[in-house]
Amino acid sequence: MSVPARAWAVTAAGTAVNLCLGILYGWSVWKAALVPKDKTLYGQPMTGTNAGWTYLSNSEGNLAYAVCGVTFALFMIPGGRLQDRYGAKLGATLGGLFLALGCVVAGVLKSFEGLVLGFGVLGGIGMGLGYAAATPAAVKWFHSSRRGLIVGLVVAGYGAAAVYISPLADYLIETYGLTGSFVGLGVLFAVVVVVAGQLLTPPPIGYAAPAPGAAAQAGAPATGAPPARDFGATQMLATWQFYLLVFLFVGSAQSGLLVIANAKSFLNDAAEKGSYFARNGWVLVTFIGAVNALGRVGTGQYSDRVGRLNAYALNGIVSAVCLLATPWVIGEKNVAFLFVVIGVMAWQYGGTLAVLPAVTADYYGPKNLGLNYGLVFTGWGIAFFVPQLASAIKDATDRWDGAFYLSGGLLVAAVLVSRIIRKPVSVAPAA
Repeated sequence: MSVPARAWAVTAAGTAVNLCLGILYGWSVWKAALVPKDKTLYGQPMTGTNAGWTYLSNSEGNLAYAVCGVTFALFMIPGGRLQDRYGAKLGATLGGLFLALGCVVAGVLKSFEGLVLGFGVLGGIGMGLGYAAATPAAVKWFHSSRRGLIVGLVVAGYGAAAVYISPLADYLIETYGLTGSFVGLGVLFAVVVVVAGQLLTPPPIGYAAPAPGAAAQAGAPATGAPPARDFGATQMLATWQFYLLVFLFVGSAQSGLLVIANAKSFLNDAAEKGSYFARNGWVLVTFIGAVNALGRVGTGQYSDRVGRLNAYALNGIVSAVCLLATPWVIGEKNVAFLFVVIGVMAWQYGGTLAVLPAVTADYYGPKNLGLNYGLVFTGWGIAFFVPQLASAIKDATDRWDGAFYLSGGLLVAAVLVSRIIRKPVSVAPAA
């Protein structure tokens, strides 16, 4: 028996939803327009197409991004409950409408407070509700031996969003100003997310996902693990593994979020003044988006073969080395090498977003994946403290070095933790 065409349509729709929700990964383009290199301009009014806006400091320019991430993570929990109880269509529709409203509010208010409320709070709500709908809807159509690949394909949309959003936002900011960029993208996202969300249908009652050849013969997932029991959220919270999964999310996500928030600034620091890359920092943001998306699909695929946490550890240790080397790379103004080390970080970060939902499903079962993964995903929201702290370090020292060393150390700690975590052996009694 082959996988029905409907399963692939749901997967494609989930990817399309995430291609819009991933506006978060283009934030450094807006930050570069909001935060000037000259600190004397902080708090001064802008002119031209951005008249009515005021320049921000690094910390201020990062706050809407951080608030968006934390709100996103928190609303994955009610979003997951909506998905588990009422299906994915409702969550995706609400997500698209909240994201659009947030972008319009951010653009119309033309202020620091408007960015925090619009992009940060309302946008974060939209992302949490929409993201929680897309992945579980697709996973339920496929056998557990393909879980890593399917999760990777769906969440690749979120990572790949920066590929088109970064140059598009850069063009819109240059042509129509900050307000035009937010409002225009908000309207576009509302249409795409709401339409694609209507295709996120669950399998019919009694549906059994067909297993590919080897897994069908073995009667078990490709990882060799027995099928997971279905834990409820209360049961999952009673296991120690849940808290380590949250830490794994914090340790790996913070490094990618640090790079995503400041990519354009990193390239401006490394490139020679007046050079192509100094004038077109969006190129690095787009590159990060492409590698981030590839890391989700690639890591998801080989995690099905070598094991989820083995893939996590391999990605993490290589990325940690790159984090620790980046201050030297920027200091040497080696743009080519900067693309290499940041590409590794983007691959690792993308891989985490494919591995950890698959681990959650492996450990706690697919039935309640929406809510269970929403709870694990709180680690991603907590991880935003690192890019926020990094901006404060940059404002205080005029250098990024301390932020990279902090991030690399946290990632090493997460890799070590990934070596001791094991699948829960039994279901805790329901509360």
